[in-house]
Amino acid sequence: MMDLFEDMPDGDESLVRPGEEFGTDGLINRAIDIVSSAKAMPLSASVLVSREELLDVLTAALERLPDELRQARWLLREKEEFLADRAREADALMADVRAQAEHMVSRSEVVRQANLVAQRVLDDANEEARRLRHEAEDYCDQKLAGMEIVLERITRTVRAGRDKLQATAPLPEHVEARAPEGDDTDFFDQDLA
Repeated sequence: MMDLFEDMPDGDESLVRPGEEFGTDGLINRAIDIVSSAKAMPLSASVLVSREELLDVLTAALERLPDELRQARWLLREKEEFLADRAREADALMADVRAQAEHMVSRSEVVRQANLVAQRVLDDANEEARRLRHEAEDYCDQKLAGMEIVLERITRTVRAGRDKLQATAPLPEHVEARAPEGDDTDFFDQDLA
């Protein structure tokens, strides 16, 4: 049976060859190499491996595993913090952009509404001015028409009075020569009589 173990590596062979530094994955690959290169047992699918060598490789892998896991967790945490920071910055930027867009929209909407209100006020003022001008014209026309009626009555009364005066009293000759008939100065002829 001694010849079965003579091809196995001795326990003093180191896990890591000189100048070679293995990480956890390297140590696991070394354990796989040990098992795959081990001599098969006669009449069996089993292999003979150095328990001590394989346990040393696996123990070294387990010892390095927490450091690598800690580094991986740290890297994951750093990545998550970085992504969270970028997400917060993106959210803040989007909020700023939305606020600016809303401000611009509301500002343009305010301007549009103000222009509409101003146009409405201007249209109302023009309509009111037209209405007042028409009312003033109608008022003046009514007053002038009333004055025209009064003046026509006065004119008829003056004519009738003159006609009566002319029919009842002949005018002196010197008055007739001075004022031809139909002249407005006839109105003052009564002072001469």
